[in-house]
Amino acid sequence: MDPSKVSLFKTYDKPRGQGGSGSFATSMIVGPVCFFLGMLFSSFPYDYPLLWTSDVTPAAYYDLLEAHLKFMHASPPIIPRILHIAISIGFIGFFIKLFKPSEANLLFDGASLVLYLVGVVVYITNIVKGLRIITAGVYGAPEGSTEVAIGREDSLRVLSASNTILALVLVGVLVLQAGQWYAERKEQDEVAEFEKVQEGKNASKTQKNVTRSSSKKKQ
Repeated sequence: MDPSKVSLFKTYDKPRGQGGSGSFATSMIVGPVCFFLGMLFSSFPYDYPLLWTSDVTPAAYYDLLEAHLKFMHASPPIIPRILHIAISIGFIGFFIKLFKPSEANLLFDGASLVLYLVGVVVYITNIVKGLRIITAGVYGAPEGSTEVAIGREDSLRVLSASNTILALVLVGVLVLQAGQWYAERKEQDEVAEFEKVQEGKNASKTQKNVTRSSSKKKQ
């Protein structure tokens, strides 16, 4: 048997045994990511005039957007709790898949986890902080502060840009998870094809041995 094929079996046996838990953990990752993308898509009509058009945005639109963001930030506590539970489910899915990592897990799931962490950092540092600033209505840097002061319109644009960055990061997680699924499916097909070839070779060898033994008996 070809040594390279033997190593292929050894590297594939482990993921195959974890197929059930691996697919469930993948669902725990993909589900929350799609949930977050749906939330960001619902905000896209508000972000579009600020980022994706060259037309002058009317002042009344900023009032409308500011009122919408204040309403979102003042939502009942159950809303952010559900959001944080969804974030935690994604982390649990990553921990399950990386508990006994293979090479594929380290490559795809490791990169996915990094992007997921980047998304959480963007959410905490930009989106949550921006919503607090907008709700308080205190724009610009406090007196005596060395921070760069940004006004009301720029603050709203930064928040919209953060939504876009977060959406791109989450799409990257989905792409990596899809790439992992494709790589494992491709490897599975190659292993199945190799097993079929080996079975054919073994059958032909057995047939030859039977033919030789029958010919010796006739002699």
